[in-house]
Amino acid sequence: MSNIKQNASEEAEFAKPLYTPIKRRSFFMYAGATAGATALLLSGCDDDENTNVVPNDGTISLGSGDVGVLNYAYALEQLEAAFYAQVKATPAIDFADVEKNYFNQVAAHEAIHRDFFKAAITRDAPNQIIPTLTAADLNFSSIDFTKRASVLGAAKAFEDLGVAAYNGAGKYIKKADYLVIAGKIVSVEARHAAYVRDLISNGSFANEEVVDSMGLDKAMEPVEVITAASGYLKVKLDASKVGK
Repeated sequence: MSNIKQNASEEAEFAKPLYTPIKRRSFFMYAGATAGATALLLSGCDDDENTNVVPNDGTISLGSGDVGVLNYAYALEQLEAAFYAQVKATPAIDFADVEKNYFNQVAAHEAIHRDFFKAAITRDAPNQIIPTLTAADLNFSSIDFTKRASVLGAAKAFEDLGVAAYNGAGKYIKKADYLVIAGKIVSVEARHAAYVRDLISNGSFANEEVVDSMGLDKAMEPVEVITAASGYLKVKLDASKVGK
C-alpha cells in the first residue's frame, strides 16, 4: 500500500497521454484504460532489456522480454486502429446504420488500445519503443472500403489474428500485471471478432476455424502473426526476439 501511495502523483501523470483523446468517449472505456495504465506503472518495465529496435537494414525489431511483447501489441493495435479509422471515415455505402455505429465504437476501442501501449512504453522504456506506423507504412490496397463485404472480410482477418496473437504471446509475459491487462484487451478483441463473424455468417462466431475440439481458442506465435499481417504493411517487422 505504501508503494501505491508513493507513486500516486506519478500515476496521475502517466494517465495524461490517455486522458485527452479518451475524455470525449464513454466513461466506461476511459476507466478501463486508466486501470490498465495504473497496473503498468506499478509493475514497470525492465530497464536492462535494451534492444536495437531499428536495425541498419530498415527492419523494425520489436525487441525482447516484456518490452518486446508490448511493442508487438503496440504494432498490431496501430494496424487495427488505422484500419478502423479508415472504416469510420469512409463507411461502406451498403452498411446498415447499426453497422456504422458498431464500427464507430470499435474504432474508439482500438484507438484506446493503441494510445495505451504507446503511453505505457514511452513512460517505462522510451528508448525501446518502436516507431509510430504512418500511412506510408501501411498497405490497405486489398481492401475496398466502399464495399461492406470487403470491409467485413478484412475486419474478420484483423480480429481473428489479434485474438490469436494475444493468446500466443501470453506465455511470454513475465509480469502478472501485464498478463492481466493482456487478458482484458484480448477479451474485447474476441467480442469484436465474434460480432463480425456473425455479420458475415450467422452462428460462425466460435466455429472450428477459431475454436479447437478442446474448446480452446486459436493461438499463434509472434513470428506467425507478423507474417500474416505483413500483407497490410509496407514496413518490415521482426518478431523473432519477442518473449525471449
